[in-house]
Amino acid sequence: MKVILDTNALMVPEQFGVDIFAELLRLGYVKCLVPSSVLAELRSLTARADKGKDKVAARVALGLASRCSIVGQAGVDADLAVEELALSEGAAVFTNDKPLKKRLFSKGITVIYLRQGRYLEAMKKEY
Repeated sequence: MKVILDTNALMVPEQFGVDIFAELLRLGYVKCLVPSSVLAELRSLTARADKGKDKVAARVALGLASRCSIVGQAGVDADLAVEELALSEGAAVFTNDKPLKKRLFSKGITVIYLRQGRYLEAMKKEY
């Protein structure tokens, strides 16, 4: 199955010490997609993040993104790109962004998120 990784999802390994690729594999997700706009957002974070921890996490996230397929064009809002890609690919989305999760749930998209700072969980809500 396919999963799309959001900006904050790629920062989870550095911030929480969770091996997201092993966790995604445990959940049955073998193909990871990252929108180009997410990479642009990470590059921006490495340049302007206020906290050193966020800069380091963004830098690590850029390296982790190389393990995924990069799709789409930069210049589009990252959250919108994630949502559109999920709909067009029929893929789940890994994000901890609450407003984005709510939008994805409302469209019937499976959302994967960090649970208790230790493992990933997948959920699908249909409204």
